[in-house]
Amino acid sequence: MAMLEYIRTESLMKKYNIPTPAQFLAKSADEAVRYAKIIGYPVVIKVVSKEIIHKTEMKGVITNIENEKELVSSYSKMLRDVKRVKKARIDGILVQKFIRGYETIVGGKMDFQFGPVILFGGGGIFAEVMRDVSLRICPINKKEAMDMIMETKISRILKGYRGRDKAYIKGIADVLVKVCKMMQKERISELDINPLIVTTNRVSAVDVRVII
Repeated sequence: MAMLEYIRTESLMKKYNIPTPAQFLAKSADEAVRYAKIIGYPVVIKVVSKEIIHKTEMKGVITNIENEKELVSSYSKMLRDVKRVKKARIDGILVQKFIRGYETIVGGKMDFQFGPVILFGGGGIFAEVMRDVSLRICPINKKEAMDMIMETKISRILKGYRGRDKAYIKGIADVLVKVCKMMQKERISELDINPLIVTTNRVSAVDVRVII
């Protein structure tokens, strides 16, 4: 098994019309600054390497960067910190629009017995700890996707718990159906969208990992 490089992963998201944030792969601090001007602040930067799966643990994510000075400083700091933690080949630094919203996870796995299986739940860095997930065997339709979402604890928050903004739940269901189709048609062993950021009117696949 091997993890897909960033370019192929991004192409896969576009092929199935799964929304991603505005983002560019930078090879230098100057490129990062140029791309951030195109995207607009605030931005996030993330290390891109096939050898690094959990970027946060490797100090490979810096969020909410507000200006050029912060970006240049953060870019240098990230390269230093990542190299201290792990000697990996770095393909570049992803400069991405910073989006605030609810963190969810959408996953897919090719099961030996059942074939492609889809997962939904609460996302972010604590996803593996909380294990607030719902599972289905592919394929699924929009109704089944909505049922999946409603089985999770995070669904109460997404519906506007205690006056919080209601999330675009139909957008999550749409992504679940598309990922199911992807798992059926493409040669994929595992797929993780974590987080899938959900706001009041859109969803965005902020971090995607695909293993073939």
